[in-house]
Amino acid sequence: MKLGLHVADFSWPDGPRSIGPTLARIAKDADEAGFSKLSVMDHLWQIEWIGPPELEMLEAYTTLGYLAANTSRIELLAWVTAVVYREPGLLAKAVTTLDVLSGGRAWLGIGAAWYEEEARGLGLPFPPTAERFERLEEALQICLHMWADDDGPYAGRHYQLGRTLTSPQALTRPHPPILIGGGGEKKTLRFVAQYAQACNIAAGPDVAHKLDVLREHCAAVGRDYEEIEKTVIMVLDPGPAGENVDALLEQLQELAALGITHAHGQVPRVATLAPIQLFAERIIPAAAEF
Repeated sequence: MKLGLHVADFSWPDGPRSIGPTLARIAKDADEAGFSKLSVMDHLWQIEWIGPPELEMLEAYTTLGYLAANTSRIELLAWVTAVVYREPGLLAKAVTTLDVLSGGRAWLGIGAAWYEEEARGLGLPFPPTAERFERLEEALQICLHMWADDDGPYAGRHYQLGRTLTSPQALTRPHPPILIGGGGEKKTLRFVAQYAQACNIAAGPDVAHKLDVLREHCAAVGRDYEEIEKTVIMVLDPGPAGENVDALLEQLQELAALGITHAHGQVPRVATLAPIQLFAERIIPAAAEF
């Protein structure tokens, strides 16, 4: 099993001036420690289960470019892009740019969006749920079209592109991998089977069931289930002095037994950098054996 680091809280003790240097140190240490992926949220306000909306938050793709410049190995993505926050042609261009500048380390993490208060507050589009999923599928089709050799037009219900030109093309071929966030059984997991290289579900009691549903969708569309990276989002907390390491490893081993190949999440107290060292020494090597 591989592990990924998700940085979702930028409210560090020394305030905004410390965000850039602290984030750079986190990224460099995570890169050296052996984390497989490094991600940020595609939010513009803080989300409620971390803190009030007034807390510091960075725009995702600007931040990913900064992370690319401060790392050399780790894969980079937004976990996950809100499909309605950017027109798909611009989104494909942003991910392509990240891939080129990072030397082929970009992923497209994407989902149907959910934070209505944030969108309304900043004047961003936030159509009803059914339409957001329609737009999600069209955005996936557009990104794949823009990463293909054909630069012809795209005509969908919600998006129309006159010429899907992408230059330079992504270094990752045939295209940057796609991760679709969410465990919705009718649409989200079907989209994974049809379009994506990875799913992302919550590390809860229904993981096995969600994977069974994904397997059924793969069979329905003729996709090899084994091609898809199965990821979970969770809190990765080794404890301030490593007291939770054994329990965390036990949880990761249980998830691996269900078929999960990548566990991704926030690491409490990550800005101190000490937890990253615990992962490097005691957790990442052990999880690699699962």
